[in-house]
Amino acid sequence: MKIIIIGSAYPLRGGIATFNERFASFMQAQGHDVIIYSYSLQYPSFLFPGKTQYSTEPAPENIHIKPAINSANPLNWIKAGRQLRNENADLILVRYWMPYFGPSLGTILRTAAKNRKTKIICIADNIIPHEKRTGDTAFTKYFVKPIHAFLTMSQSVLKDLEQFAPQKPKLYTPHPLYDNFGDSYPKAEARKKLNIPADEKVILFFGFIRKYKGLDLLLEAMTDARIKQKGIKLMVAGEFYEKRESYDNLIQSRGLADQLYLFTDFIPNAEVGLYFSAADVVVQPYRNATQSGITQICFHFNKPMVVTNVGGLAESIPDGKIGYVAEVDPTSIADNILRFYEEGKEETLIEHIKAEKKKYSWDYFLDSIMQLYKTINHQ
Repeated sequence: MKIIIIGSAYPLRGGIATFNERFASFMQAQGHDVIIYSYSLQYPSFLFPGKTQYSTEPAPENIHIKPAINSANPLNWIKAGRQLRNENADLILVRYWMPYFGPSLGTILRTAAKNRKTKIICIADNIIPHEKRTGDTAFTKYFVKPIHAFLTMSQSVLKDLEQFAPQKPKLYTPHPLYDNFGDSYPKAEARKKLNIPADEKVILFFGFIRKYKGLDLLLEAMTDARIKQKGIKLMVAGEFYEKRESYDNLIQSRGLADQLYLFTDFIPNAEVGLYFSAADVVVQPYRNATQSGITQICFHFNKPMVVTNVGGLAESIPDGKIGYVAEVDPTSIADNILRFYEEGKEETLIEHIKAEKKKYSWDYFLDSIMQLYKTINHQ
């Protein structure tokens, strides 16, 4: 089949770009002709909270990436839509993760669908955004109209879709494994590279730092006297996507500096394995969530997790089997970090992770796409 992915890709960076490139590579290996239509402008600079949208790593090999979409220019939307219409693809897979993209993608897809051949499936990361803004509902309603079917990677997003596209085919399938970050390191070697003592108890918060991800809740958990008594240290690895002053003030006012290892620049893909390998357990203290790519990186590196019971996070983490599920509360988060160390089940958790992750294959994900495609192709 000729398949087009609409979504971010190199030189843009981040989890969605990594996913799109990995999926394109996988589909090509299955014999499909794949193009990624990426963004020439993904976000205007005033909407982007990080330091840069662009990667400094080498370009992925053997993937056709076309930076054709300007999210802020309506004239470009018509042009990109016509290009996609003329591609005459069998299938467009469009990534949707925030309503800002509703007007541009909705317009582009209406134009692309005029060839009466191309089917459109949305891979919906979010339908209702983590951080709400005026116009969200209208933008999403506009976006969903030209979509033929939806694939979600959490049950919570599947439920959210009922508000916007109750009659359209939709399917849940788990987020596939991020298996493109290389092999893990021996823990002692990873810690040596990061200047962390080999004998410490170290937990990891990984990824972009935004309010909904709850790093402040985890910092509050680190003030728990039991955490301090056990000498547990927190490694934060990820770039601030909001002002860091409130976090710095919290660290200073609660006297946390000597309990932290801060690596708050963007972490390139080639270095991700170092941080996961150096940690005993990964903590995701989110206030709200749909699915998390961090979970799939944990599966890849066989790392137990402590997650909060929100959205789709706890769906894939059976409590006490491959990790621990806490409430959105610093005391509960601290309780479950302590459970990890006090129960002493790390090796058992890892064995369960190895067995569990077999179901998060790219084969299974593509099979779900094709199942939807057959459904809409015969309507």
